[in-house]
Amino acid sequence: MNVRLLLTVTALLSAAAAPAWAGAITILGESKAARCSEAALWGRADEKSLAICDTALMEEPLDQLRRASTFINRGIIHMRRREWEQAHRDFDEALERKPEMGEGWVNRGALMIGTKRFAEGLADTNKGLELGIMEPEKAYFNRAIAYEGLGDTTAAYYDYSQAQALNPDWDMPKKELTRFTVTRRETR
Repeated sequence: MNVRLLLTVTALLSAAAAPAWAGAITILGESKAARCSEAALWGRADEKSLAICDTALMEEPLDQLRRASTFINRGIIHMRRREWEQAHRDFDEALERKPEMGEGWVNRGALMIGTKRFAEGLADTNKGLELGIMEPEKAYFNRAIAYEGLGDTTAAYYDYSQAQALNPDWDMPKKELTRFTVTRRETR
């Protein structure tokens, strides 16, 4: 007799959370690019932080990696300000310079997911995960939101669970998982 276990996952009908911004990229030193990095890392979204990033990109002699990183950091600040087009341009610019940077793909994916372009966000997030990133739990969390937006509650559940497993102290995945019901039944 062949018995299979069928897993059914349903989510309460409430809007999924907003995407988590993937990690900012740390730039060390005393430069404006380093100060832009700090602003992105510490969650700032003020005019002064944006101006520091602008100055770093316009005036500092940055190598390709630091320039791409600064575009990603400025893009994160633009996202926090809900300046979607500017953020998109910054992520595109970073990826043009360093397409192997997973953080660029995951942040652009977060932008797409945040603007309800779930399929595009899913593709970018998958690419970033493939390349490797510093905080994969955020990518899994964002990917869960995309799956939910596309109607795939089972995939969403698994990705929220993966985000939770990668960072058990992070409350956002825990909160989202409370909306799900998992039902198991045997089929023959």
